[in-house]
Amino acid sequence: MGVLHDYFAASDRAAAVDQAIGPGGDWLRGTSLAEAGADWIDAKGLDPNVVVAQLVAHAEAVPFADQADEPELVWPEPPYPQGESIGPDSPWDTGLLLQQLPDRWRDVLAELPEDAVAMVAMRWQEIDEVDFGDYRIAREAVETFTALARRARTAGAHLYCRSSV
Repeated sequence: MGVLHDYFAASDRAAAVDQAIGPGGDWLRGTSLAEAGADWIDAKGLDPNVVVAQLVAHAEAVPFADQADEPELVWPEPPYPQGESIGPDSPWDTGLLLQQLPDRWRDVLAELPEDAVAMVAMRWQEIDEVDFGDYRIAREAVETFTALARRARTAGAHLYCRSSV
């Protein structure tokens, strides 16, 4: 079993929850991002907290350890219920997480010059956390993320990641 990640643009957190989880966070009435009309990409196993964070670090040409910000959990609404039993009616039992990526990350990716994409992809494909297979796949992923970031910024939207187990 793996974790899949979909990245998409939404105007605000409420819209992101409606599109990625279901109306008002009702995961039982949720639809796909495509059916919800979201501008989205299927990034399979590209985790936001480590893999995409490293993409941003490479785009900025800074060490990953120097990343000061990170995605913020939107749904289920924090905090995690420590010490309580989680039942099938709990959103924490759905296998879904929704995180908002920092707007700074969106902007870094949106501003990545076309002539820098090749070098960023070359560096990013070398990370230990994912096997891109070859350089072309890493480059296509960089191009896909930068295109989504540009569309989101142009629309005044934020970037989100829906993860599902």
